[in-house]
Amino acid sequence: MQTQFAADLRLARRKAGYLQSDIAACLGVQQSVVSALERGTQRPDLEQIITLSLIYGRSFEAFFEELMLECRQRLKGRVRRLGPERRQTAHTFNRAGSLRRLRHRLSQPNPYVSA
Repeated sequence: MQTQFAADLRLARRKAGYLQSDIAACLGVQQSVVSALERGTQRPDLEQIITLSLIYGRSFEAFFEELMLECRQRLKGRVRRLGPERRQTAHTFNRAGSLRRLRHRLSQPNPYVSA
């Protein structure tokens, strides 16, 4: 599954003239992990994203955009499957309003994705 982030990562490495093994050494991982990141079959963790940003001197907004869209879609489905309130109690008083606001936020254009 090639993603924009994976393509950007591979391009950044090639432009910088690094080998996958160089990046692996800087990340403290096996070369196969870098390969998987560049193919889009593995997601980097936060520490790897920060380290890659430091290595290449750039941010990777594309990764966050892709991840935000995926999470948004999954959350929409999960919210749709939430059952109705059985009975309102003191600790569930705000549930209906909170769910309504969440659904509204999820229906709006994503502010984290460039148009």
